[in-house]
Amino acid sequence: MHFVDAKGILTGNSGYYGMNIYRGCTHGCIYCDSRSKCYQFTHPFEDIEVKQNAPELLEKALKSKRKKCMIGTGAMSDPYMHCEEELRLTRKCLEIIHKYGFGVAIQTKSDRILRDIDLLEEINRSAKCVVQITLTTYDDELCRILEPNVCNTRRRIEVLEKMQEIGIPTVVWLTPILPFINDTEENITSILNECARVGVKGVIDFGMGLTLREGDREYYYAALDKHFPGMKKRYIQRYGNAYELPSPGAKELKAVFRSFCKQNDIMSTPEDCFTFMRELPEKATQMSIFDLSGE
Repeated sequence: MHFVDAKGILTGNSGYYGMNIYRGCTHGCIYCDSRSKCYQFTHPFEDIEVKQNAPELLEKALKSKRKKCMIGTGAMSDPYMHCEEELRLTRKCLEIIHKYGFGVAIQTKSDRILRDIDLLEEINRSAKCVVQITLTTYDDELCRILEPNVCNTRRRIEVLEKMQEIGIPTVVWLTPILPFINDTEENITSILNECARVGVKGVIDFGMGLTLREGDREYYYAALDKHFPGMKKRYIQRYGNAYELPSPGAKELKAVFRSFCKQNDIMSTPEDCFTFMRELPEKATQMSIFDLSGE
């Protein structure tokens, strides 16, 4: 990893801000879109760029904002990669978010988030916290191939369960669904059954498929050659260089998904899930009048 002083830390507008403390990732997921060349990495993807001044930038930004809102993190780089064990920059930023009365929507694949469960509970009590977990396969053997350097599906489900126990709402990303690999009804329903059991608020699906673009595609195909001999040829024959690669059974899988979510009162559209994650409840906006920022 290497350290930089960033010029800014928040993106977005007064209704919702995004934040990435790190750039790159060490989880090694074979399908990771963040590897794509369009994101203009000037360093190897596994050589994590650490925005070492992120807490200072965040405090300066939040101190000056009168309107409280949700802050999202984890969309591009997981905030609980291996380096967080030592650096704890995510925790420092969560402390600042709590200090100034903002809410947080945090996305991860890692059980390292449990190290901060005390702080997440405090944020949820005073404002709002939403924890998002990615689940792609119910098969832990397959999980070790698809997402080799991060905790398995069983452990992530335990994280969801622990969040439910303390009243923190959760959202699951059921994506990507890889054609000919994890795109089975058995896999989808097994994950959804666990989502219902642990009280997940919403599940995000983007069409039961995968997206590939330059940079990401080459890495993914190399992984297919290593772990699924002959699969790359199958992909090229069916999809060519397409950006969107829907499962051949996408229509049927989407029907199963929608039916299950409706029966179990789980939000099932990206729009509904994002709206929920970006809305700060009235209790927090009212409390902000008396918060520590003195605004």
